[in-house]
Amino acid sequence: MGKRILVAVVCIPLIFVIFFLLPPIFLPIMISALSMVAVHEVLWSTGFVKNPKISALSIALSGVIPFWVFIGEGMRSALVGIFLYFLLIFVVAISSHYTVTLEKMGGSFFFAMLIPYFLSSFVRLDHQPLGDYLILIPLVAAFTSDAFALFAGMAFGKHKLAPELSPKKTVEGAVGGFVGAIVCCLIYGAVMQFGFQLKVNYVVFAIYGALGSLVSQIGDLSFSYIKRQYGLKDFGNIFPGHGGVLDRFDSVIFCAPLIEILVHFLPAIQGG
Repeated sequence: MGKRILVAVVCIPLIFVIFFLLPPIFLPIMISALSMVAVHEVLWSTGFVKNPKISALSIALSGVIPFWVFIGEGMRSALVGIFLYFLLIFVVAISSHYTVTLEKMGGSFFFAMLIPYFLSSFVRLDHQPLGDYLILIPLVAAFTSDAFALFAGMAFGKHKLAPELSPKKTVEGAVGGFVGAIVCCLIYGAVMQFGFQLKVNYVVFAIYGALGSLVSQIGDLSFSYIKRQYGLKDFGNIFPGHGGVLDRFDSVIFCAPLIEILVHFLPAIQGG
């Protein structure tokens, strides 16, 4: 628990600095770095891809996607990048004497696209009107859901949620995370209203918290599903007490695109 708190003490101020104080280009730089580490973790820790060229190409692809989103040039730059990726990956496969299978190529592309594109929701949120106020919502929903699920599970947990995937998770913890995320999103809405004089819809903020917690917990269990298939406890050890990037951001990977979608169809904040 002490290591988890220390990571939070270090990382939360760093996130605020990158989001609000540094030039905008640092946001896709951060997303790119997290994505490349995450793709490396899932490909190498599982042993899914042992060919270093396939892994390097997939990591490189994941690293450029946040910049495509940041530049906002439509699909042309993406077309060039994905074309080169598939061209080179098939060159590697052809020269591998059938040791690189279609399954390995497809799985590598899946993670190289999914992780950075979903995390790039932060870049897209930042580009929207009132982006400075929207960009924190996925973190509020996901991280508070994680935290309250942990505390509620430790205090009240009796019934296992998914013992074959994550033995420590309980139904009581899941409910605690669900309620905690709703409450914290409502508090965030109150801060927006009374601290920044913005018009806030609290019902929509409650929806952000409820659905955000739901998909965050699904995201957590989804990556636990991968870990259990390969007999892993953690994907890495970059964050003491948490594990790797995927262990810390698995819930955010699912929550960020959901919040982006909800913000578009159900906006909770308007200018004062």
